[in-house]
Amino acid sequence: MAVYVDSADLEEVREALSAGFVRGVTTNPALIARTGRKPEEIIAAISELWPEELFYQPFSTGAEEAREELERMRDIAGPILVPKIPATWEGLKLLSELAGKGWKCALTAVYSPLQALLAKEAGAFYVIPYVNRATRQGIDGMELVAQISRALQGSKVQIIAASLKSVEEVLGVLSCGAHHVTVPWPLLKAMADHPLSLQAVEEFARVSNSGKEGK
Repeated sequence: MAVYVDSADLEEVREALSAGFVRGVTTNPALIARTGRKPEEIIAAISELWPEELFYQPFSTGAEEAREELERMRDIAGPILVPKIPATWEGLKLLSELAGKGWKCALTAVYSPLQALLAKEAGAFYVIPYVNRATRQGIDGMELVAQISRALQGSKVQIIAASLKSVEEVLGVLSCGAHHVTVPWPLLKAMADHPLSLQAVEEFARVSNSGKEGK
């Protein structure tokens, strides 16, 4: 399993990557727009933090414009850039073209196992279902991941579960067959903490400060 941080905030990304166990960064147009900076600036700054992978979804909706945008970003970030291409007919055509050139690509905003199957045929390396968003739209997000996992069984396509809002959802998607997760910075921190772990640390600290031994 790999963990990605879903953020375009440079301080969040820097802190996450400094932990040493976060593989990379996923971004999208909304996250980048929230920074108030140009996409080129954000991609350049994140790439200097040396993630293994940096996922970028183009702002452009037209295939030709999206291709040109992705090529610009790849010139900036280099081969760590992984295009995130929305799951549409035109998106699948663009993914197929880029994958044919040797690019590692992801089909994103996946809401059905049929889209995942087409992504496999197009040469996608990753598919990214939106779990919590699917659930809010009346689609069982966990079952969606399970269906995609079954559809892709035996292939090399990997599932990155996105749109996760709680530690319970993270555990759920992994049990349903997701290979990796991408989570926002607050959830990443929440995954590391547990009330009982914090309680144990506090108890050991009290014992140490009192000069007594304890378990």
